[in-house]
Amino acid sequence: MSLNEILEQLPKLTEDEKRQLRNVLNQELPGEEEESQEFLAELDQRVCALDQGAPTYSVDEARQTVRDMVARARR
Repeated sequence: MSLNEILEQLPKLTEDEKRQLRNVLNQELPGEEEESQEFLAELDQRVCALDQGAPTYSVDEARQTVRDMVARARR
């Protein structure tokens, strides 16, 4: 069966069958693991912090902060 044929059949699967398929594919793809509970909890905490007004930084600001920290550590 080709990939296109499989994709055509996906809408016909039940939710349980789709979950089973996802589990099989996850086992077949080495190195692609789900995030740990700790990682997901940390993401939730950070999203909540942003919702409560935590400061954000651009990539350039973050890079400059790292440069400053490295420069201070070398002194």
